[in-house]
Amino acid sequence: MKKWIKRTLIGVFGASVLFGGLAACSHRMHGGWGGAPMSEADQAKWRERMIERASSKLDLDSVQKAKLSQLAETLAAQRKVMLGNTPDPRADLRSLVAGERFDRARAQALVDAKSGALREAAPNVITAFGDFYDSLRGDQQQKLRDLMARGGGHRHGWRG
Repeated sequence: MKKWIKRTLIGVFGASVLFGGLAACSHRMHGGWGGAPMSEADQAKWRERMIERASSKLDLDSVQKAKLSQLAETLAAQRKVMLGNTPDPRADLRSLVAGERFDRARAQALVDAKSGALREAAPNVITAFGDFYDSLRGDQQQKLRDLMARGGGHRHGWRG
């Protein structure tokens, strides 16, 4: 397979995984009724709550908790870069199908921009996750793998 095709496919796959993840979790990133985006302060509170929850589930010490916090900050920075400067990122996606024909050129530009941002941020994310994971004891690593295998401990159904 030609190198550029392989890179394009990897970029498209990465962007689709990212978009899918953002879409799946987007209900958690809304602040109030009506779907208004969370403020920076609300996002920071949410991150802290998730760090506390993960810390208690994995029984993290202060060094491990600091590494988890660094990972959360790195992911937040990557999310901000991936969303870009658009006030409504979903409007970009809706604009692709606004006319009679699918806007392939705009879609390619979006994929190129997102995959470029993903490619640039990936080393920092990999380093932050690696530092956190490597700081865990064997039993904590196993517990993390178990949580990931069953969806982070979320139960299915209404809040329960």
